[in-house]
Amino acid sequence: MSALRATSLRLVLKPYLCGMHYVSVEGLGKSYGVKPLFGDIGFHIEEGDKIALIARNGSGKSTLLKILASKETADSGTVWIHKDVTVALFEQEPVFMEDRSILDNIFHHSHPVINAIREYENLQKTALSENIARFPEKSNVGPSGNEPPARSVSEEEDIDKLTAAIVKMDELGAWDFDAKVKQILGKLNIHHLQQIAGTLSGGQRKRVALAKTLIDIGFEHKHVLLIMDEPTNHLDVEMVEWLEHYLNQERVTLLLVTHDRYFLDAVCNEIWEMDSSHLYTYKGDYQNYLEKKAARLENETSSIEKARNTYRKELEWMRKQPKARTTKSKSRQDNFYAVEAKAKQRIEDQQVELQVKMNRLGGKVAELKKVYKSFDDKVILKGFDYTFKRGERLGIVGRNGVGKSTFINILQGIEQPDSGKVNIGETVIFGNYSQQGLVIKEDQRVIEYVKNIAEVFPLAAGGSLSAAQFLNLFLFPPEQQYTYISKLSGGEKRRLHLLSILFRNPNFLVLDEPTNDLDLPTLGVLENFLSEYQGCLLIVSHDRYFMDRLVDHLLVLEGNGVVRDFPGNYTQYRIAQREEEETSTPAVKPAPQQTVPAASVPATEKRRLSYKEKRELEGLDKEIVRLTEEKKLVTEKLNSGAAPFDELQRLSIRIGEIEQLLDEKELRWLELSEAEN
Repeated sequence: MSALRATSLRLVLKPYLCGMHYVSVEGLGKSYGVKPLFGDIGFHIEEGDKIALIARNGSGKSTLLKILASKETADSGTVWIHKDVTVALFEQEPVFMEDRSILDNIFHHSHPVINAIREYENLQKTALSENIARFPEKSNVGPSGNEPPARSVSEEEDIDKLTAAIVKMDELGAWDFDAKVKQILGKLNIHHLQQIAGTLSGGQRKRVALAKTLIDIGFEHKHVLLIMDEPTNHLDVEMVEWLEHYLNQERVTLLLVTHDRYFLDAVCNEIWEMDSSHLYTYKGDYQNYLEKKAARLENETSSIEKARNTYRKELEWMRKQPKARTTKSKSRQDNFYAVEAKAKQRIEDQQVELQVKMNRLGGKVAELKKVYKSFDDKVILKGFDYTFKRGERLGIVGRNGVGKSTFINILQGIEQPDSGKVNIGETVIFGNYSQQGLVIKEDQRVIEYVKNIAEVFPLAAGGSLSAAQFLNLFLFPPEQQYTYISKLSGGEKRRLHLLSILFRNPNFLVLDEPTNDLDLPTLGVLENFLSEYQGCLLIVSHDRYFMDRLVDHLLVLEGNGVVRDFPGNYTQYRIAQREEEETSTPAVKPAPQQTVPAASVPATEKRRLSYKEKRELEGLDKEIVRLTEEKKLVTEKLNSGAAPFDELQRLSIRIGEIEQLLDEKELRWLELSEAEN
């Protein structure tokens, strides 16, 4: 107990001695039935840590995150979290009030700021309906044209309530938070706030849950531990890049599970790996993790080989021992079992190189001629022409909703175009990995499901792999192959679905978001397999690392039927896109003025500013002055050249942000000023 008290005392004093200590975990263990997920795990999280957790599907990553968020309990060990730390968990499978709106789900809990915003919005809505939201001297003019009509007692009370609500918004700084909420919702493409949660698609649910989490932590100005489980799933690349920037700007301590390696490098500075119930820590980026892990595995392999040599000698000695045991022989026998356990460890090599014997592609692969496709007013393809060649490795990119999945469905004949022709070669065998996931008629064991597809997988050099061997290559060891599919984790089911597509041995692979819910070890296996794949490869993915490694050509769906053909990988495309934006910025800067909704106001009649707009105009004056001063200070620091490299990098990013904010706020100030005059 004295040791425990000493530990507790250190944890209490640590925030005063250095950066605040958030979490301490010791001896943590968790099992489901006879299957151990992890055991005797210990770690610490300090304020400002940005940690990525890596492990195979089914090894307990999500369970560990839920234990830290107090949503599950451990079988053994202790979890200590500082009393001033708020833990926010973003889960893979979000839970909603299904019969309530998006708005109700996002702002479901009671908090002073959100209560103030809700009260203000409700009162303003009531006031507008009664035509009292404007200034008294400028609205509700009486019959004489000089004085407003007398107000009832209830109207006066409503005005008092609205005024009090505005004061409350000012006191709590709720105006700024309201703007932040709008930014989060806009960037995540969440606009129909009255839609019922039960009607949302899987991708919409993830984005709403992400918005809810980011808004929740926005209430907490200090000491937030943000735990995120695959936050980039179902986000398009622009959303992922925005989330990277957002998390880097927010002052949160972060623990996340992600398969997106570029996102990991952009956001995290430390990697934890759970492997065989142990936790390994690596400082630095993903490349450093790969190098350090390779060195660790090499050392472990050497250690296991030594243990095997010792084991063989000790096994021979054990067999010669008489049944009567001396104290000395008992000690040696106990040591034998420890050596045996070490010798029987397996270091699994996840590098897969298979020369696949597939059906040969003929000279004609696939051709799309003058293809048109629309859904009501939404144009997907407009006279699209393209001819696929043998060995093509093509990526499809574009924002969510522009029609990427529709495009690949038309190619495979799953959907029909409105007009045009889609000609597919006679030798083409499509392998379609869709976002719908694994579909089985009844529960089966893993090995039975794969054997129903084929007994063996042919190799180009002759010979074949059995279903069991193929499963083992894709990280389903023999002991797991007889597990019922219903008992697999979500990520394991995705892995089995992918494996089943590959096992059919197609010569034209179409992969629609294949990296969602897959762990990094599985992605390594998949990438090695696909890098040796000789057929045509078509990939739709938001995983930039995955795309960069496997494709050399892009079709960019830009919306409204426009498809851009780009000869390069995704990173090269983004570099080219940024260069285009920089060169075209002066020409497009005034464009936002066209979006001002002035068409609803007659040209001969000037509208009056609402009370809220007048307050916004006053705030814009102050904000523009503040940003101008900040821009001046940042520019001076950049020009001095005295700041360290990291500081110069941060200042360079900030000066761009300031200029963008100034452009937006000056444009809005101009709109309001013109309406007022």
